[in-house]
Amino acid sequence: MSVETIEKPSTTRKLAPRYRVLLHNDDYNSMEYVVQVLMTTVPSITQPQAVSIMMEAHSNGLALVITCALEHAEFYCETLKSHGLSSTIEPDE
Repeated sequence: MSVETIEKPSTTRKLAPRYRVLLHNDDYNSMEYVVQVLMTTVPSITQPQAVSIMMEAHSNGLALVITCALEHAEFYCETLKSHGLSSTIEPDE
């Protein structure tokens, strides 16, 4: 009687690549409006975080809103754009 060893394929999970949602400064929208849009677009963002993101974009021209999976990043970016804000996504390295 012989015994065969069956090798099981590796079950390690590969993490999905993450993407950064970036907010660009603009001279059109009020600071209060930008804060409100950030909080309604990304539910996990609190008012102090939204103010901080808005101020960073205002001061530096660009701010990180959130890092997440591609589908969520695309959704957040498009939602920000639909509210008149300038936003892009890029891979998180």
